[in-house]
Amino acid sequence: MLKIGDFSKLSRVSVKTLRHYDRLGLLEPAQVDANTGYRFYTASQLFRLNRILAFKNLGFSLDKIAQLLDENLSADALRGMLRLRQTELEQTLRDEQARLTRVATYIHHLEQGNTMASIDVVIKAVEPVRVASIRETLPNYAGVGELFGEIEAAIAQQKQPSSCTYISIWHDEGYTEKDVDGEAALGVSQSFVGNDRINVYELPSWEACACLVHRGAYSAMMEPYSNLISWIESNGYRIIGPNREVYVVGGPEQDNDSYITEIQFPVEAIAS
Repeated sequence: MLKIGDFSKLSRVSVKTLRHYDRLGLLEPAQVDANTGYRFYTASQLFRLNRILAFKNLGFSLDKIAQLLDENLSADALRGMLRLRQTELEQTLRDEQARLTRVATYIHHLEQGNTMASIDVVIKAVEPVRVASIRETLPNYAGVGELFGEIEAAIAQQKQPSSCTYISIWHDEGYTEKDVDGEAALGVSQSFVGNDRINVYELPSWEACACLVHRGAYSAMMEPYSNLISWIESNGYRIIGPNREVYVVGGPEQDNDSYITEIQFPVEAIAS
């Protein structure tokens, strides 16, 4: 029999860790002195301890290791758990490779003289929102403001609560000088009723959206758009739908530097 200290030296596992494994039922001492509480182990317990360490090195949690050590676990069940872990590790590898690519892109942008603020892009999910919208061909991008005004008037007429969710949706594939296919969407309650001009529907969610926050005037959005599209292309994504502008802080003026706008593009990863 080996005292816990001697077993710790032999196994190169700390006494603290051995006590923790005992509390979890992963590796209980072969014997505990009833008078002193001293823990004693046998050399044969090294096999179980080494198996615990092997599974831990594969990234399994201690709770999962307890299942893997179950003597009644069938070979098929063990194989299935290992294959699941293999899939998880492969996904982690893909995620880390994508993260590495983004780091390289940031370095490249910084070496080109750009600031971090100009490339501060995040990929996130966007939740659905019920909106009242008007979509039509506009003379220019600024023309969307009149559509918002029309929707606001209808909301006021129906005595509905005002909304702070203002979203422009741009349906053209690229930038255009005129005849802009634009849509103004304003978040509304369930009781709001549309009309021949105003369509009420649920703006769909996006599982993955490349987003960049622009602080400044609407007239100064060309550079953030360029940076965002460049980031999408450089990081292995493709655009899969019309982009949105969410006006976090905004108003009717075009050149107000205090505005905050989030530019959003729905994206999907390009299969390698």
